[in-house]
Amino acid sequence: MSTIRHPVGPQPKKVYWRRRLVVLLLALAIIAIVVLIVVRPGSGPADASNGGIHTGPPPTTASTDAADTTASSTPGAVDASSTTPPGEVVACAAGNISISPVTDAANYDASTKPQLSFTITNTGSEPCKINAGTSQQVYTITSGDETYWVSTDCQTDPSDTEAVLEPGVAVSSTPFTWDRTRSSKDTCSATDRPQVPAAGASYHLNVRVAGIDSADSQQFILN
Repeated sequence: MSTIRHPVGPQPKKVYWRRRLVVLLLALAIIAIVVLIVVRPGSGPADASNGGIHTGPPPTTASTDAADTTASSTPGAVDASSTTPPGEVVACAAGNISISPVTDAANYDASTKPQLSFTITNTGSEPCKINAGTSQQVYTITSGDETYWVSTDCQTDPSDTEAVLEPGVAVSSTPFTWDRTRSSKDTCSATDRPQVPAAGASYHLNVRVAGIDSADSQQFILN
């Protein structure tokens, strides 16, 4: 123990202490390298994002802020993901198509923005195909006799989507957020569009797809 604290030898003590310090630093460096190799910081699992179209019920969201949109809100896409090849089916007859507007709640507090979507169902007995893309979708929000918001006023990048609808299978569009503002074609670039009345105001959502109107509207209340 005395030789460790008081090294002996023909050379000055500081020479031995310097050598020991160098050895200690090398040992620490080797340990750090081994730890980095084992731990591999930053090598967590890769993020995986799902597509924006589905055949099940509209997905739930943890927070409406995460799906928040601006004045250029774009309706969600639709894809039936059918196993029936499109070339083997005929176009859907309007009388065999049922469209139902959907909101994620019936009542919204002042801080919550509605999520809008719809379901489309082939009520016929055979598969049929229809263009249910965003270029064919029109969402309209009214209250009483007044129209407050229309999705096509400020829609951007509309697209076509040919969906094959199996008989009796309801297909859901991807929900998107309405920012609770009044729309017009002249205010698409505005960041301070007027908010619609709330404090218990009742609204109705109607949806048109490929020229086919929903049979009923979806009522909801803004507080």
